[in-house]
Amino acid sequence: MKISTHVTLPDSEIEISAIRAQGAGGQNVNKVSSAVHLRFDIGASSLPAFYKERLLQLNDQRISKEGVIVIKAQRYRTLEKNREEALERLQALVRGVAVIPKKRRPTRPTRKSREKRLNEKTRRGTDKLLRRKITREE
Repeated sequence: MKISTHVTLPDSEIEISAIRAQGAGGQNVNKVSSAVHLRFDIGASSLPAFYKERLLQLNDQRISKEGVIVIKAQRYRTLEKNREEALERLQALVRGVAVIPKKRRPTRPTRKSREKRLNEKTRRGTDKLLRRKITREE
């Protein structure tokens, strides 16, 4: 499996097993194992250290405490399509780790935006004041 131009995953590191799909499915659901269980051990893989560290730091429910990615694919009715989907999801997960998010630079609101906000607040306040009942003072 190709992750990037320099990083590839050998098929021997990915363990795929067929299981029975959950949910309603008619007569075939109890006979046919069309869902796929994909297991990938991060620690024992040939991924570069950078990828391993970032994957283990992820707060993802698909990654167990032991560092094993478990993906269950059961959307399609055929085993082949579910296998492809599970591999695509693994590939997307590993590729997503390679992208380093930009650091956010804190900004301050401009003077004009602050003035605009305060003017809007006072206008709303006056609108609400005008909606009050008029009481006579004698």
